[in-house]
This record gives sequence, C-alpha cells and structure tokens, in this order.
Amino acid sequence: MAHVVTEPCVNCKYTDCVEVCPVDCFHEAPTTLLIDPEVCIDCGLCIPECPVEAIFQDVDVPERWKHWIDLNASEAPKHPVITQKQEPLPTAPPRP
Repeated sequence: MAHVVTEPCVNCKYTDCVEVCPVDCFHEAPTTLLIDPEVCIDCGLCIPECPVEAIFQDVDVPERWKHWIDLNASEAPKHPVITQKQEPLPTAPPRP
C-alpha cells in the first residue's frame, strides 16, 4: 500500500508533509505534490501534516478522487523530489 495526494492539493502545495517523510517519496509538480508509490513505505506521517486533508492511504481515497491513485503513480516519477518545506502557492486556501 501507499499514500496518495488528491485534488485538494491542486493550486495549494502546502509542503508540511515533505518534512516528515522518512523516504523522500514526494515529488513537486507545477500545481500539486505527488507521492511515488514505489518509494512510499506507508508510514502515515504525512496525513496529519496536510492542512487541506489531501493525503489518503490508497485504500481510503474517496471515490471521487480514485483516479488520483494512478495519477500519482504515473506522474510522480516525472517530477523532482521535494524534501524541504516551501511556501505554498498564492492560491492556497488559508490554514485552518
């Protein structure tokens, strides 16, 4: 199993999650973060760090975002790994 970044991350990119990842499985696309399922060890540390609740275990992804499972797997390796916290996009919603 692996974790998946879903729709709420689009045009957001809070990067709190990347700092806690012990295996550097996050990749930075232009408008979202993605998780490489081949690298993710399913530790779950990233889930509570996401202020927009965009990260799920693959078996828990809501039906409307199931296509994000394949999207993360196919697109993550095409983008650079991100390991340090950065400023979110200007379009990110305010933190709760």
